[in-house]
Amino acid sequence: MSAPPKSAVALQTIAMPADANVNGDIFGGWLMAQMDLGASVPARMRARGRVATVAVEGMTFHKPVLVGDLVSIHADIIKEGHTSLHIGVEVWVTRQPSGERLKVTEARFIFVAVDKAGKKRPLP
Repeated sequence: MSAPPKSAVALQTIAMPADANVNGDIFGGWLMAQMDLGASVPARMRARGRVATVAVEGMTFHKPVLVGDLVSIHADIIKEGHTSLHIGVEVWVTRQPSGERLKVTEARFIFVAVDKAGKKRPLP
């Protein structure tokens, strides 16, 4: 097992059969969407409002996510700019029924604070 997650859980879900390929592995796109949602939690809190994802860096898949895994998205702010936030994201799964915990992927998501019209705005 790797070192424990670096941040608190921002989002948790269960990998379901509808999200898997014919081999029973969860689609990477589904996992990226969950990571984006999880990363948006600290970004929205810090921005005190709407944010938009503008980039994803360093996406690395270490292990597959399987149907039935409890998927935990850990996200934390690692860098701030005038309008932007860099969020470090780690995804851990708890395999069922063994309870084994594994780090399965990680990435950096970059968000920009936006106003109601979708234009960049400074962080408060």
